[in-house]
Amino acid sequence: MHGPAPSGWLLVALCAATGAYCLLRMRSGVEEQRRAAGGEALMGFGMAAMAVPAAAFAPPPWAWAGYAVVFGAAALRALWAARSGAHHLHHLVGALAMVYMALVMAAAPGGGHAHGDGGVPLLTGGLLLYFAGYVLLTGARLIPVPAVAGASGAPAGWGDRPELARACRLSMGIAMVAMLLTM
Repeated sequence: MHGPAPSGWLLVALCAATGAYCLLRMRSGVEEQRRAAGGEALMGFGMAAMAVPAAAFAPPPWAWAGYAVVFGAAALRALWAARSGAHHLHHLVGALAMVYMALVMAAAPGGGHAHGDGGVPLLTGGLLLYFAGYVLLTGARLIPVPAVAGASGAPAGWGDRPELARACRLSMGIAMVAMLLTM
């Protein structure tokens, strides 16, 4: 999944910054927002780790299986949480996409850093379409949203800013498209 080093480092920075902001969002007073932020932090940091350029760090072969296990567990958690809300279905698709990418990288010759010449597999194409649509929809939803006020009427804290949460999700969607394009 590794493309050119400069774009790889930009992707790492974007995903790590998004994961860090999602950790801040976990301080929200709303339990559902905390749960969603935790899953998004895992995705952000996992995407950052998977996007590190191969020239800087070539993960051991077992690392890809580790990614698959971690994101498989995240997919099961998202599936369980999907009983209460549709947004968890997006978390499920994202986690399964990460499992798919980890398995493809594990099966690739050279420890996951070779690119195949067989064209775009159907599943990769479907995931690309899904995430491209998600990016467009999320971007359209970024049109100004009034900030949520706290119970005392004070401005919302960093964890309760819906426009920042949407921007966070948008950046992770863009990063997912970029990662899928380099497969």
